[in-house]
Amino acid sequence: MDHVRLGATGLKVSRLCLGTMTFGLQSDEAASIAIMDRAAEGGITFIDTADAYPLGGELETRGRTEEIIGRWLKGKRDDFILATKCVIPMGARPFQSGANRRHIMNAVEASLRRLGTDYIDLYQMHQYDPATPVDETMEALNALVFQGKVRYVGCSNYLAYQVARAVGRAETLNLARFVSVQPRYNLLFREIERELIPYCLEAGIGVVPYNPIAGGMLSGKHDRSKEPPKGTRFGIEGFAGAMYRGRYWQDQVFDTVDQLAAVAKEAGLELPTLALAWTLAQPGITSPIVGASRAEQLDATLKAVDTTLDADLLKRLDELTREFRRGDTLR
Repeated sequence: MDHVRLGATGLKVSRLCLGTMTFGLQSDEAASIAIMDRAAEGGITFIDTADAYPLGGELETRGRTEEIIGRWLKGKRDDFILATKCVIPMGARPFQSGANRRHIMNAVEASLRRLGTDYIDLYQMHQYDPATPVDETMEALNALVFQGKVRYVGCSNYLAYQVARAVGRAETLNLARFVSVQPRYNLLFREIERELIPYCLEAGIGVVPYNPIAGGMLSGKHDRSKEPPKGTRFGIEGFAGAMYRGRYWQDQVFDTVDQLAAVAKEAGLELPTLALAWTLAQPGITSPIVGASRAEQLDATLKAVDTTLDADLLKRLDELTREFRRGDTLR
C-alpha cells in the first residue's frame, strides 16, 4: 500500500482510508473488528470515523463507532492515522451540536475518551454550520492544535466557497487551516470536479472522498425491481436509508450502472475495483474512503490500488458518466 502526503502537509497517509460508519449498527462489533483486521492486513493505516456514527442510529447510539475503534486500537494506536469529526448533534440541547467553540471543545474531549487516545491526527468539521462565525470555528480548532489534542484540521461536506473562506480567514488570523476536505465523489456524483477539486489543487488541500462505490450501488448487486435489501445502506430504516435512496436509487443511475458493469466485465475487473481505480486516477485525490459491512467486501476495493486504467478506458468511463457533473458548461 502506497502512502501519500495529505495535501501540503508532511503527513503521509495510506492511499486508501477505511470508513467506519457501519460499525455498531449495520456491522456488529465482531464484524467491525474483522473489517479493521482485513484493512490493516491490506496495508490501510488511515481510519476515518465521526462522533455521530454509526450511520442511521439515534442519539443513544452516537459514539458507539468510536468506542469500537478505540477498543480495537488499544496497544497499536501509533501504527494508524486516526481521523474523526464533529458538528452533528450529540444531545437534545441546542448547544450540543454545531461548529461553535463550546461544542467543538466538548466534542473533542468526548471523542478522545471513546477512542482511548490522547490525540487525534485529523479533526474535521462534519458539515458547514451557518449559525457559527467562521472565525470562531477556526480559532477553536487552532486552540486544539496548540494544546496537542489535534494534529491537523479539515472539513467535510463543505462547498468550495466555504472551504476557501475558512482557509482565507485562518491564513489572515495566522491560525491552523484546513489541510483536507472530505466530499462525496464517485462515477455517479462528479459535481466537485467543477470547483472544489480545482481549488484544492491550487491551495494544496488534500481530498479524501467518501462514497467512491456510491454506498454499494457501484457493486452492481442491486436490483431496481426489488426493495432495497435489509442490512444495506439503502435498506436502513429512517433518514439514512432515505438519504441513500435519494442519492442513487433512480432509473438513470441503474441504467448507468448497467453500462459500467458491462465495461468492467470487458476489462476483466470487478465493478467495485473499476469504480475505485477510476477515483484514484482523478487529479487531486489523496485517499478515497472505502467502507464495508463485511470484511470480504474489502477484497475488491483493495485490488484497486494495484489497478491501472489505460487512457482509453478512462475516456470511456468519463463519457459514460459526464452527465453526473451537472451544470458543467465545458462539455
